[in-house]
Amino acid sequence: MAIKVGTENKRNVIIAGVLFSIVAYLAISQLMGGSSTPAPAPAPARPAPVQKAPATTAAVRSSAGNAAGPAARQVPNAGLDPALHLEKLALSESIEYAGNGRNIFSADSAPVRIEQPAGPARPNGSAAQIATGPPPPPQPPAIDLHYFGYSANKDGKREAFLLHGDDIFEAAAGEIVNHRYKVVAVDPHSVQVTDLSYNNTQTLPITN
Repeated sequence: MAIKVGTENKRNVIIAGVLFSIVAYLAISQLMGGSSTPAPAPAPARPAPVQKAPATTAAVRSSAGNAAGPAARQVPNAGLDPALHLEKLALSESIEYAGNGRNIFSADSAPVRIEQPAGPARPNGSAAQIATGPPPPPQPPAIDLHYFGYSANKDGKREAFLLHGDDIFEAAAGEIVNHRYKVVAVDPHSVQVTDLSYNNTQTLPITN
């Protein structure tokens, strides 16, 4: 069964279909994330102008080390004369040197006499030889005995008279004096004595 539609009805059906298509497209666009055309980005806000604080006289920042330090003192310019006064300069140049010694500002002044050294600081121009090696052993002390005479028997054996402080000893060769000194040989002009503490033998001449 066919339905006949007039011209007026066909136009209404077409308009309704177009509106339905637009509504469906807008609904699908909203469901898929909104319109494909991005919204314009808002313009960035301009920062407020920063006012520079005036430098204080308490402390300032140096450009090299960026460290705080005291402020420079301001010198008043009252009384300062930047002009060059030639008459004062000429007056200072006319002053003559009146010292008693050598004039260091004159090329004609006599040179200072420098005394010549009496001799070289080091003999033969070389440094003194420095002894090397271990130090020498200490020298034994002198034997504290005085030989002032002797006696001889019929066999020719001599006995020496030895003085130690206020004590007098009479000893022949091979005998011990004062538990320390051993008489080695007795001659008319000298006597040989060995110091047993140091194993040192010395010759003592006769004294008057």
